[in-house]
Amino acid sequence: MQRQFTSSDVIALTGITARQLQWWDERGIVAPSRQGHRRIYSWDELVTVAVICQLRRRGFSLQRMRKVIRFLQQEFGTSLAATVGASSEYHLLTDGIHLYLRTSARQVVDLLKNARQPMFDICLSDEVRRVRAEIRARKKAAGSERVQPLRRTRRA
Repeated sequence: MQRQFTSSDVIALTGITARQLQWWDERGIVAPSRQGHRRIYSWDELVTVAVICQLRRRGFSLQRMRKVIRFLQQEFGTSLAATVGASSEYHLLTDGIHLYLRTSARQVVDLLKNARQPMFDICLSDEVRRVRAEIRARKKAAGSERVQPLRRTRRA
């Protein structure tokens, strides 16, 4: 069974206020399950709160966070918590102004602008290795095409 967290646990672990947590629940940003009047948060919901709190501290508005959460769910069928999880293929990146989703080693999507227009990540070291390998392959191919000098044999 997955561990569950109370509102008090979430507040202690993330630094969010009780009022913020209640407001987020009322707005459907993070909607925990209920046991009577108590809010019970799953691991994913706790991680989502923690990530949003961290991004809020870096100046991202709650409106922008809603947009990110909605985009991840609609386009990738994943939650914010699953996106930043250790086994995730996706990673959130930020420069403090923009928020990007790295979907692969070669593609980054700007989550807050035009999410349909990806940016591409060009790994310079991979490109250098590729060029070096191409040079070696060409040298090898050119070397095998050269006519080898004939060996002279001695006449007895």
